[in-house]
Amino acid sequence: MKKQQVFDLIPDYLDNTMDATQRAEFEKHIQRYPECRKELEEMKSFLQVFEEEIPTPTDRLQSKFEAALELEKIQQGKVVHMKSQKSSNWAGNVLKIAASIALLVAAFQMGSIFQQRKVDTDIAQLQDETKQMKQTAMLSLMENQSASKRIQGVNYIEEFEQPDEAIIQALADRLLYDENDNVRMTAFEALVKFTSSETVKTTFIEALEQEKNPSIQVAIIQALVQIQEKKAAEPMKKLLEKEDTQPFIKDQIRAVLPSIS
Repeated sequence: MKKQQVFDLIPDYLDNTMDATQRAEFEKHIQRYPECRKELEEMKSFLQVFEEEIPTPTDRLQSKFEAALELEKIQQGKVVHMKSQKSSNWAGNVLKIAASIALLVAAFQMGSIFQQRKVDTDIAQLQDETKQMKQTAMLSLMENQSASKRIQGVNYIEEFEQPDEAIIQALADRLLYDENDNVRMTAFEALVKFTSSETVKTTFIEALEQEKNPSIQVAIIQALVQIQEKKAAEPMKKLLEKEDTQPFIKDQIRAVLPSIS
């Protein structure tokens, strides 16, 4: 079993879609080659990220503060019941106690602020690391030899509210170059949510010039008309001139072309 073949079979192994013979052969190979076993563990970790939740840290400063405050009350009681103290000493002790309590409260408040900032920083760092792992898993699946796995990778776009340029470009490559019609359509459906991106607009125009599937052609035309992309007028005119363009595609182009010309 070749190494690349093993890597391509990892998603099927994790999804339990192999037959018994193929699974046994795969596990035998994994046990024999540490590099392949490491790749399996990394992919398993990547996919587990999508089901994990970010833990919420606990804050114990309140209980510590209450214990310290109780100790101050006990010390205050000891000072107040010393009958032999003069009035001026008693007043001075009360002021000291008040100042101590005020300092303790201030320390508690500052400690809470600093701890919250640290918690926020830790959570932000964890979120960033989780996002990076999700992105790595997504990009890896989109390069898989299995069309169903590439579709699964494309669909992980739902995990990203604002995908970065690397993800947008990976989706664009699926739309432009993937040999499977279903993968290209899924990539289009993912990209159409981000038509404010210049990369997406350029990709749609390029795809319109080379796409042969009528369903995808219609979807791209409708998207370009909806965003009023005037640069799409020229490739639409070229489609009108091509003999192999479906008649209903030509009819739709004639209907919408005046609105963007």
